[in-house]
Amino acid sequence: MLTQAPKGTQDMLPQASHRWQRIEKNMRDICALAGYREIRTPIFEHTELFQRGVGDTTDVVQKEMYTFNDKGNRSITLKPEGTAGAVRAFIEAHMFADTLPCKLYYVSCPCFRYEKPQSGRLRQFHQNGIEVFGAKDASVDAEIIDLALRMLRANGIDGLRLNINSIGCPTCRKAYLEKLRDYLAPKLPTLCKTCQERFDRNPMRILDCKEDADKLTDAPAMLDNLCEDCATHFSQLQGYLKALGIEYAIDARIVRGLDYYTKTVFEIITDTPDGTPLTVCGGGRYDGLVEELGGPATPGIGFGMGIERMIMVQDMRGVAPEAPSPLDVMVVTLGDEARMEGFRLVNALRDRGVRADLDHAARSMKAQFKYANKLGVSKVIVIAGDELAQGVVKLRDMDKSEETAVPRAEIVELLSK
Repeated sequence: MLTQAPKGTQDMLPQASHRWQRIEKNMRDICALAGYREIRTPIFEHTELFQRGVGDTTDVVQKEMYTFNDKGNRSITLKPEGTAGAVRAFIEAHMFADTLPCKLYYVSCPCFRYEKPQSGRLRQFHQNGIEVFGAKDASVDAEIIDLALRMLRANGIDGLRLNINSIGCPTCRKAYLEKLRDYLAPKLPTLCKTCQERFDRNPMRILDCKEDADKLTDAPAMLDNLCEDCATHFSQLQGYLKALGIEYAIDARIVRGLDYYTKTVFEIITDTPDGTPLTVCGGGRYDGLVEELGGPATPGIGFGMGIERMIMVQDMRGVAPEAPSPLDVMVVTLGDEARMEGFRLVNALRDRGVRADLDHAARSMKAQFKYANKLGVSKVIVIAGDELAQGVVKLRDMDKSEETAVPRAEIVELLSK
């Protein structure tokens, strides 16, 4: 139907726009305090970027991407996540030659994944995220975790639990994967079809399976097989988190769904009203991704948090911010001459930074007052024949039900203060 949004998408309507704007403002304000700068990348990229960056063994690449050939017969994909595009931009603009670390953030980044729409999960969704390039110390891991917690709390989402893990580096992971496959092989016939498909391609993802979790409680953990460098980094991360007073739990089952992760991975969880845990932020290190995509060896780390999911949690918790009135002042008029004067006054108020309007539907005064009430406007200026003759306007305080006469020449200055 032409009058129905495609499945898995939703409109951001005017009555909800203030919530998005508040989330975006909180993101910008918190990132600015830590020296992060905004980046915006295209909503589509060459398909190969995601095949190489996200990983052609992942569910995202194999099952969920919106991919098509353009008129030049080039394979194009609507971006399923924000990191790969940010890395591509970092390399293409030679930002690695600038002062490092390079600290970036993005707001309301549109992402697309073809999956079954459900609560808090859409086919077009939007992410706030952070990417840091050129910082290898675990202090930046703790910093972005702290920023994520600040952002969630700034939007009324508390009761947060931080889970962390290390999935090692290519050096120590190779030997671990052999050990993991040896453990999984005899159990493989009893595992779900998805796990069986992952056995050769990406066996660590099997540990993340919700269906088979009870069968794998004694699986070998990557944490017990870290090389010295990865173990030291993970220990340092915990020290930095403790220095910030951030409570955490180690969860050896966190592997994240994308191939580019190394060392630190983390998730921030909150509970829904029925007690079901819900991930509201996830991220980690990707120290080999810049090099994999053609840039110089550069460590990286980042996170993403879905805006629609944050709004869903706000609704569940009853902490959604109230919609502010779109106007400071409404001008109500009676008669053509008064309407012309009101039109001039509205524009004079706007010139001074006052949000002002009048009724462009040319309704009765009574209807104009009803309109102002519906918009929640606190102050109304009344102009009619008597006011024009006396060179005044009436200023009505809608909250206090008080009305005073103010000289026309003074009203703009009065309200601009």
